[in-house]
Amino acid sequence: MDKSDLSPDYNLEQEIKRWKGFFKTIANPDIEVGFTPRSAVWKKNKATLWYYPSSNKKYNIPLVLIYSLVNKPFILDLAPGNSMIESFTENGFDVYLLDFGIPGYEDKDITASDYVVNYIQKAVKRTLRHSNAEAVTIIGYCLGGTLATMYATIAEEPIKNLILSVSPIDFQTTPFFDKLAQANKEGNLDPNKLLETTGIIPASMIKAGMRMVTSPFYFSPYLSLLNKAYDEEYVAKWKRLNKWTNGYIPFTGAAMNELINELGKENKLIDGGLYIHNKKADLKNIHANLLVISTDLDQLVVKEQNIRVIDFVSSKDKTFSLVNGGHTTLATDKGLPPFLAEWLPQRSEPF
Repeated sequence: MDKSDLSPDYNLEQEIKRWKGFFKTIANPDIEVGFTPRSAVWKKNKATLWYYPSSNKKYNIPLVLIYSLVNKPFILDLAPGNSMIESFTENGFDVYLLDFGIPGYEDKDITASDYVVNYIQKAVKRTLRHSNAEAVTIIGYCLGGTLATMYATIAEEPIKNLILSVSPIDFQTTPFFDKLAQANKEGNLDPNKLLETTGIIPASMIKAGMRMVTSPFYFSPYLSLLNKAYDEEYVAKWKRLNKWTNGYIPFTGAAMNELINELGKENKLIDGGLYIHNKKADLKNIHANLLVISTDLDQLVVKEQNIRVIDFVSSKDKTFSLVNGGHTTLATDKGLPPFLAEWLPQRSEPF
């Protein structure tokens, strides 16, 4: 084919680069993540509490980030210029991240309540000692926000602010697997025996479940990659996000069993009756300044699953914010979202 036969808008060199970039990325998708300087300040079992100091600290209240049990938390620190943790530190906040680690079969009996008391609560205590702060800001992402809410209902430690980002709290509405969820609520489905038999849910099963929920989104990233595979910056960002979306981790059977029955079936965090290590988990016990965030394009956690929480807490300062984006938008955007950049500093005790 002669170049003169091509449309004047057709860029042959770019097309060649695009296809080469696409196949090269598919063949070698791995890439480095987690660039923000950090140090480990506490460990328990597989979990690590990471400390990210701010080079221009402006606020007395440190941030404690609680991520999900489903994925690795490096989505919060993908790369320079594309890192929520970096944005926090650049804006003057010291950051602590609780990384639960990757459970093995030997961890099969760890319940959700165990994660709350033995991991989150102890990590907060360690944060307070390490930072010499009088209180903390807890930021929970996805299921990490569910656990953070459970912790906040029984916390003896001072929590200044509680931020719940795309976190399922209210299971009156179930946007996916709705027939299975209804069967479970009606007592026609008993997942307990399966969970007791397997002990731990393998990462491959977690991944398959998420693929079912997000279909056909699973295929669209590859179409996006093909469309812009000539752009090296875009490809690098795509590879990092793709690494995270494929980085599912095992889930302990005991934790899944508790979440399915106590929250999914009985909706006890909203309706009452939930106990965490013999302590009543009542949303009325939450007095922290509360910011609940939902996104309008989220396929995993819809606004109906967290909007009602503000009606049950005792917080005088409480806000629900519906923003544009999907499930990971707030974790991967460059810089702090405008509403968070305004809300958080005002409640973080500047020097």
